Amino acid sequence: MKLIGAGLPRTATMTQKIALEMLGFAPCYHMANVMGGLDTVPRWLEAFLGNSDWDDIFADYQATVDWPGAFFYKDLMEAYPDAKVLLSVRGGESWERSMGDTIWGLFYGDMIIHDLSEAWGRVDPRWANYITLCKSMWEKSGLLAGEFEGTGTGQMAKAMERYNAEVKRSVPAQRLLVWSPADGWAPLCEFLEVPVPDGPLPHVNDTKGFGDKIIDLALGALNEWRQQEALVA
Repeated sequence: MKLIGAGLPRTATMTQKIALEMLGFAPCYHMANVMGGLDTVPRWLEAFLGNSDWDDIFADYQATVDWPGAFFYKDLMEAYPDAKVLLSVRGGESWERSMGDTIWGLFYGDMIIHDLSEAWGRVDPRWANYITLCKSMWEKSGLLAGEFEGTGTGQMAKAMERYNAEVKRSVPAQRLLVWSPADGWAPLCEFLEVPVPDGPLPHVNDTKGFGDKIIDLALGALNEWRQQEALVA
């Protein structure tokens, strides 16, 4: 493990994953790896309970960004003392708005992705376990919970600011880069001691893309369940 991403979800972490892999830090672990392999969720639930085997979870990975890895950034710093730490940031108001339309909405919102996720969890225990893991991490962190009033209140933005300040206090300055995609390649490449690539920094995974992915995956799982039920009948 060479690079530990401590930045929160919805801070362009998929952009970071692709960028880091372009820079040679491949493969890079991301929540997308968990969503694409729900059978790995029990290992993360064990880690959440304090029974982690990081070398098993991150076998062959050179970097990790987004949650669940970022949730454990302090543990990973101890496990991999030579790894650098990347804290990705964005404006609090825009982060809160993005969270309300995606992750908070998925867990608690009055929106279609929440409804489909609930239905998916009823027919697929693996997805139910995934949602349990994610909710547990968010609620334990104090960053997000059902009692949040949603976007526009400033609650999530303030929680994000507290989290970022804690990362800055916890990580030695020489080991940390605070970075936004708007900063471009240069500071990231200087921090990682690699050449700046030709071409612009990638930009992926906007809010609509998040919702579309949840809808497509949930409908696929529900359709598969329906077909299996028809065969049994």
